Amino acid sequence: MSPTMTRWPEAAAPTTGPAGLPRLLATRPDLAGHLAVLGPLPPVGPEITVEVARAGLLGRGGAGFPTHRKLEAVATRRGPRVVVANGTEGEPLSAKDKTLLVHAPHLVLDGLDAAARAVRASQRILCIERGDPAVYAAVRQALAERGDGGIEVVLTPHRYITGQEAALVDFIDGGPGRPTLKRPFEAGVGGRPTLVDNVETLAHLALIARFGPDWYRQVGTAEHPGSALITVGGAVSRPGVYEIAHGTPLQDVLGLAGAARPRGVLLGGYFGRWLPAGTLAGLTLDWRALASRGASFGCGVIAVIDEDSCAIAELARVATWYARSSAGQCGACTWGLRDLAAATSAIDSGTPDRRAAADIRRWTAMVKGRGACRLPDGAAAFLESGMEAFAEEIGEHQAGCCRRTDRHLLPTPAPEAWR
Repeated sequence: MSPTMTRWPEAAAPTTGPAGLPRLLATRPDLAGHLAVLGPLPPVGPEITVEVARAGLLGRGGAGFPTHRKLEAVATRRGPRVVVANGTEGEPLSAKDKTLLVHAPHLVLDGLDAAARAVRASQRILCIERGDPAVYAAVRQALAERGDGGIEVVLTPHRYITGQEAALVDFIDGGPGRPTLKRPFEAGVGGRPTLVDNVETLAHLALIARFGPDWYRQVGTAEHPGSALITVGGAVSRPGVYEIAHGTPLQDVLGLAGAARPRGVLLGGYFGRWLPAGTLAGLTLDWRALASRGASFGCGVIAVIDEDSCAIAELARVATWYARSSAGQCGACTWGLRDLAAATSAIDSGTPDRRAAADIRRWTAMVKGRGACRLPDGAAAFLESGMEAFAEEIGEHQAGCCRRTDRHLLPTPAPEAWR
């Protein structure tokens, strides 16, 4: 196994050495084991923001926003402040946050504490998706071991957009969990300045607080330092959650995961983009390299379509899932995603009407940047890049001669009903 990649739970003995991985999953789920491996969290104050800036930590929820800027935005606001650890993980292809919460809950809670001290927050909240007993049990056990009754655990609905930070604040405040136009760092939970950070981001923060920015930068690239948890799935023989150093070649990850004949790869999850196999050579997993191919690291998802799998069936099913995930409050989302799903399903069913493909290209351009959240943008990127990556197969479907198998590689869980 490569020294820059480890797969959970098959990782070797934990290490926090300079170039060693795993880092995030080096610890143990019980408090005694966690402290034996990493030691106690040192005293943390507002100065940690400078250390986070030096480390170059980027958010792991999908957008890759600099973490120190979020800390600064909340810390400079007046009045009581709130920190929210976002462990909802509504992305169907991702399992990294759930893995982290089950196997390293104390590292996440350390990060939540460190962030709260950095911005001088008076309230700490951990959000996890309801209906996942393993995560809930791990979190409750960790809190009991710490004797910390000051962290509020909020169980969120099973919906993709609940993890969007404004929607999450809306749910915490007693709303249905729909996206709003409010900016949480200005007016979040209870109208107070609120820091919303992904649980993996907070786990990295806890490691930086212990070992410093120079240690953090000893893996990764100069522009995208550190390590990351990624979820690899689809047409691979060894799916799972891996910890990699940023800058790891994509081909190394695909080889380790057992992707025998990739025809296309989805990078970044359902908010990401498809890349055809011919564009993957030499590609490394860091923001700059991915941006050069029109892709992004996103929430750390890699999904593979192989030569034998029907990609159009997968596109159609995810397009329908997108339409069902809408909060129903913006026209571009409510009607635009419905029409995109219908057109993609028409191609999958073998309609000879070539207007369906043209309609998808036209409608994806129309829904971008519309609405209270970016759900339509995600659908547009997913479908646009899929139409390009699998253009030959679209022609086969329109001619009624696709012989590939619909293997249901991409999960499309039913979203919880709105109340």
